Amino acid sequence: MDGAPIVVHPPRGEGGRRVTAGETILGIAYSDGDLVELLRLAGVEGAEDVVAAESPWIEWRGAAPHDYGWGVGERGYRPPPT
Repeated sequence: MDGAPIVVHPPRGEGGRRVTAGETILGIAYSDGDLVELLRLAGVEGAEDVVAAESPWIEWRGAAPHDYGWGVGERGYRPPPT
């Protein structure tokens, strides 16, 4: 990855958020684990730490960080990391 900021776009209607780096679409994340894997595949070193640390390299748009569009009690809901 060339150092472009990572954007986690607003949740989609069926859950999940599109993830981009610059003009490159990295994929859809349905959880922090998915986001870590997308960043790892894009060459981000220490992807787990980047996601867990609320890094300034990640811009969360349209919803709170770690919210992937699943509401509490809904299938797929995972609470944010502590």
